[in-house]
Amino acid sequence: MPIYFYSTQGDYGSFSNFSPHGFELGGRYWKTSEHYFQAQKFAGTKHEEDVCHAFTPKRAAEIGRDRQRPLRRDWEQVKDDVMRRAVLAKFSTHADIREVLLSTGDEEIVENAASDYYWGCGKDGSGKNMLGKILMEVRAQLREKSQS
Repeated sequence: MPIYFYSTQGDYGSFSNFSPHGFELGGRYWKTSEHYFQAQKFAGTKHEEDVCHAFTPKRAAEIGRDRQRPLRRDWEQVKDDVMRRAVLAKFSTHADIREVLLSTGDEEIVENAASDYYWGCGKDGSGKNMLGKILMEVRAQLREKSQS
């Protein structure tokens, strides 16, 4: 049976990029995986700093989605790998949420985001669910690591 998540509430709230689980990556501390992901849209610019220092993940997302800011040229090519790095760093850093992720066994994980057909499943379930897929990839990596 698929595991659906969306908000930071509930048993699987830690799967949300807005969950308050910070980590170090790329030589700096990120408050949430949303902060890291959105900042990478502007890597090496003052806009990256603006996102990094955003008070909440919601604000980080707003800044990251502001198309008045210059998106890096290769964003569409690198965004999945950026998300993979963020999710792996987050779950590698925090043992408690790593256990939650590993406890899902081989169940499908789905971001139940009605308005997002790329990262989520979309309103009608036809979305790509890339965040769910990345969570399942990271789960497999962490499982392999814990068995070695």
